[in-house]
This record gives sequence, C-alpha cells and structure tokens, in this order.
Amino acid sequence: MKIHTIEPGTFKLDGGATFGVVPKSMWQKVYPADENNLCMFALRNLLVVAGDKLILIDTGIGNKQEEKFYTHYHRSGHHSIVKALEEKGFTPDQVTDVLLTHLHFDHVGDAVKRETDGSLSPTFKNATYHASQRQWEWANHPNQRERASFLKDNFLPLQEAGVLNFVTDNMELFPGIEVRQYHGHTDGLMVPFIQYNGKTLVYTSDLLAMAAHIPASWVCGYDTRPLISFEERNSFLQEACEKGYYLVFQHDYYTECCTLQQTERGIKQGESFKLEEVL
Repeated sequence: MKIHTIEPGTFKLDGGATFGVVPKSMWQKVYPADENNLCMFALRNLLVVAGDKLILIDTGIGNKQEEKFYTHYHRSGHHSIVKALEEKGFTPDQVTDVLLTHLHFDHVGDAVKRETDGSLSPTFKNATYHASQRQWEWANHPNQRERASFLKDNFLPLQEAGVLNFVTDNMELFPGIEVRQYHGHTDGLMVPFIQYNGKTLVYTSDLLAMAAHIPASWVCGYDTRPLISFEERNSFLQEACEKGYYLVFQHDYYTECCTLQQTERGIKQGESFKLEEVL
C-alpha cells in the first residue's frame, strides 16, 4: 500500500463559524485569522494505492459552479482534482474507487465534471463511488440550515450514471480500510481508518477538521448536532490517544498529521508531521 496527499488548492471560511462558541481570544492563539476574520483551510485529499486499487478519498471543491458561488470562499490554487492527480503521476482513468466522506460541496465538488456541451458526468469514469446511505438521504432532503452545503450537481449525476455504492454501516470497505459513520457534523459522515505498516491512520474529514479542534468541546459552528459532535469526538479522541492513532487532517492548513497525548488537562495534540514522514 502507498498513500499520497492530493491537494488542488485552499479556501477560506469565517473564524467564528469555524470554532463555534469558542471565543476568538482563545482560538486565534492556535489558528490565525486574517484581517477579515477568515481562516485558511486546506483541501487535502488522499489517494490510496493498494494492489490493483486506486482509491481516492474526497475530491475538493472543483470548478464547475458559477464564479459568484466561489467568491464567498476566497480560493487559491487550480482546484482541479484531475490536475492534482496528474501532478502525482496519476490519471483520472486509473482511479478505481472514490470514497466520499460526505456530500458537502468542499468534499465532493470534483466528483462530477461539466462536459463541453454543459452536461454532467462522473469525473472518474472507471470508478465506483462509495457514499453512506444515511448521508445520501440527508443530502437529498436537507434541512434549511444545511441546504446550501449540498449542491445536487455534485452528486445526483453519480446516481444517474449508476456508479454509486451505498454503505449502510461501519465496515471494512477495502482490505485494511475500515469506515465508521458519525452523525454530529452531518448525518452519515464516513471516516476512514487505514492500516499501514502497523500504524492506524485516521483521515478525520470533518469529524475533526483541524488540529485546533482537538479539544472535544471546540465544536465547529457548521456541525448540525453539536452535542452529538461533542460526544462522538470525545469518544474518538479517547480511543485514538489510547491506541496511538495518527490523525490526518483534511482541512488544517498548518498541520497535516499528528499524534495525541494525555495530559493533566485532557487530551492534547502530540507530535506533528507531514504524512510522508509517518509513511
């Protein structure tokens, strides 16, 4: 097995929304904001090469929406998952599987591409796309608060093309890759636990968007069920600390990967790494 980070660009979100009820006087010490109170977010996707499988985990924001939509997010970079893969020496036709942690626009935007005639089709024509059944139902019938995060151009064409596999429970989706579902950020968020050379790597997605969210009570303002998020994150952090998991952050611009440590004041961030240092 080999694992590559695939990074097509960055974007920005409001710091208050990023850290919810946590006062800025606290969070800005560990995660800076610019003069407009915007925090830099990475779009760090993973490509897992395992035997004859090339498994892409999430696809970033993409480029197919109208420019007015993107002006809210202050993007930098090319935001093409295809270009980002090619920079690592892979082509989209080689990808056999796409694991979608959830269907928010910043995770699934490049799962579908717009053709020159305006039609929409899967970006990875030879791939099976894996999404949780609960998230699919949630995304297609969203509550008013979360509706803006689900752009149906990003996922309905996958169903129309017949390339979806729905995951209904926690399971080993591929040899050495277990997925677990969480429901605080959004219903049916899938988090991959990857076994690699005796280590457990957890691609935290929006269960923990960044290392600054490691205190379980620092719940993101975008989470739909903050009390459930707190319980899920607290349980996960306890397990991850006890078992020595390596956390891989999808959105942390400054910290790619870290361990955890138990302190007198609770679980804190341990050592930080580039993922390639862990591998």
